[in-house]
Amino acid sequence: MADLNAMALHKRLCTSRPWLEALCIHVLGEIRSRLGEGPDFWLPGRQLRVLDASDIQEPGATGTDWRLHYSLRLPQLCCDFFEITSKHGGESLRRLPVQQGDLVLADRAYNDRKAIASIKAAGADVIVRYNSGALPLEDKDEKPWEPLPVLRSLVVGQMIECPVWLRVGKEPGQVIPARLCALRKTPEAAAKAERKARYKARCQKSIRPATLELAHYVVVITTLSAQTLDCTAVLEFYRARWQVELAFKRLKSLLQMGQLPKHKEASSRAWMQGKILVALLIERMMCEARYFSPWGYPLRRTPAVES
Repeated sequence: MADLNAMALHKRLCTSRPWLEALCIHVLGEIRSRLGEGPDFWLPGRQLRVLDASDIQEPGATGTDWRLHYSLRLPQLCCDFFEITSKHGGESLRRLPVQQGDLVLADRAYNDRKAIASIKAAGADVIVRYNSGALPLEDKDEKPWEPLPVLRSLVVGQMIECPVWLRVGKEPGQVIPARLCALRKTPEAAAKAERKARYKARCQKSIRPATLELAHYVVVITTLSAQTLDCTAVLEFYRARWQVELAFKRLKSLLQMGQLPKHKEASSRAWMQGKILVALLIERMMCEARYFSPWGYPLRRTPAVES
């Protein structure tokens, strides 16, 4: 056993971030290799990923100090990407490395048309919560289109889908097709959403009437075709986005990710990398347990030898 005092241990912690980061990358790679081994029953040929970010504060701080960007794979509930940034690191789809077949679920903070276009070009798709202030929509004639006139006709429990286009360039034809899927909330849920919208806008001089009216609906935008996923399934898939919120709660409660006791950048980053490493090791063991076999290795799809 090493004989170290508190200051010596602290100095080693400050310099351990690259080592902890390398361990995280290695374990993350092992988890990713395992994610493709289970049955693909949610959407054949697709990798369902939920992207979100959570703020981490130091004790006594008046604002956010760090931000964890995190991608959760469903239905395995395993992390397949993370990035730690300062409080100025914005939430963006551009952070997430995607590959063909990915389906990314994200909230209204990720309404970036060009990022959506890049994901589509990579052979992946998105389902994102609609933000009227950040994602202007167009009709088939490439003219501005507002969803509220159509949504007003909905009754509680009724769904609707409309073809829309997202502009990604200034020239005619520089648009990508998408679908708007929506339903009307119950009066109780709508009132709660409206109060939340007013609370978020409390520091502003005014709030747009359209913002309050849109709070009465759940509206998502997807680049998936109707043949791949119908309107009902799109909305059901979006509900699964809340799993990443539960993942953040587990990180902050069970692993105390939110209780950051360090005040220097080097020690803070090392602390967070260590917490992420613990979480990844737990997920790695869960992956191993999920596919445990008495002969000690997973079976591959190879022809059986006939005797």
